Amino acid sequence: MAKITKYLITGGAGFIGSNFVQYLYRKHKNIRVCVLDKMGYSANIKNLHGVVGRKDFEFIKGDICDPKAVARAMNGVDVVVNFAAEVAVDRSIDDPQSFLRTDIFGVYTLLEEARRQKNLRRFIQISTDEVYGQILRGSFREDSLTMPRNPYAASKLGGEKMAYSFFKTYNLPIVVTRAANNYGPFAYPEKVIPLFVTNLFDGLPVPIYGEGKQMRDWLFVEDHCSAIDLLVKKGVDGEVYNVGAGEECTNIALTQRILKLMGRDKSFIRFVADRPGHDFRYSLSCAKLRNLGWVPKYGLTEGLKLTVDWYQANESWWRPLKKRLDKRFVSGFWGERQRSKSPRLVFAGKLRGQGKEIL
Repeated sequence: MAKITKYLITGGAGFIGSNFVQYLYRKHKNIRVCVLDKMGYSANIKNLHGVVGRKDFEFIKGDICDPKAVARAMNGVDVVVNFAAEVAVDRSIDDPQSFLRTDIFGVYTLLEEARRQKNLRRFIQISTDEVYGQILRGSFREDSLTMPRNPYAASKLGGEKMAYSFFKTYNLPIVVTRAANNYGPFAYPEKVIPLFVTNLFDGLPVPIYGEGKQMRDWLFVEDHCSAIDLLVKKGVDGEVYNVGAGEECTNIALTQRILKLMGRDKSFIRFVADRPGHDFRYSLSCAKLRNLGWVPKYGLTEGLKLTVDWYQANESWWRPLKKRLDKRFVSGFWGERQRSKSPRLVFAGKLRGQGKEIL
């Protein structure tokens, strides 16, 4: 009888985490999965449709900063993949402390419990390309200097350094991934692609920071999942791996592609004032991961088409989230920022608060 592999997926009701859970059940047999998620604003149990209720699945509502919840969730696991994090750059600018708590202390809490696990053979800490800061020419390698330029990126770097310290000090089997911008099904509608897609479904304009010349590499979420799955098996302890698709484009070019897919024209574009510390360009060299045999399956053209089609077919999923997003940002967060007379945020308020996390 084949051995059952037990996974703990933290943040597994969020965007990338839930996609990874769904990916595991599509690709593997003889697994058990536990999801630990505190169910913050961007988590959604509906992301785990078809998984909740399985005999080989357990969901625990809990915070990675809570040692008791972590001990219960991690008991007897073979693999931990930590997606749990505070993730929006704009939110980190306004509330850095919550990012430090989750992205650093939460990682420490997981690592402390991981030390007690006798069967643990892999702990993957999910990080981001933003830890490098911006690069104007060339691409970041894993050994490039890290210079985070916003509190979110700094907190993620703190979490991965904490993980590395447990590898060196306690010999934990740590692997760190630094991924490019993810997109695809189940992305929370404050993120740029689902924000623009759902705005355009409703005939609303799409806000772009500055002149839209910032450049990003776009990674379809299933390709990210396949990379993590490979690193569970083939990753080298203590190593960092960049994960990117090599699909760079400017924000304005991305917007134009979305407009074309949705039959809209450039009259829907609204330019808004740039945010503080906005990195101009990210670019990753992924030769190290590709040398393990990983190749992304989806280009940006196909990935965007699949994403637009998914949001069109799943209005019942995103519509309630979008309504809550509007109400909260107009009456609370955005209203407070509007009183500071920030041009960008005044515009965003006119868009019913839908300009939140725009690249």
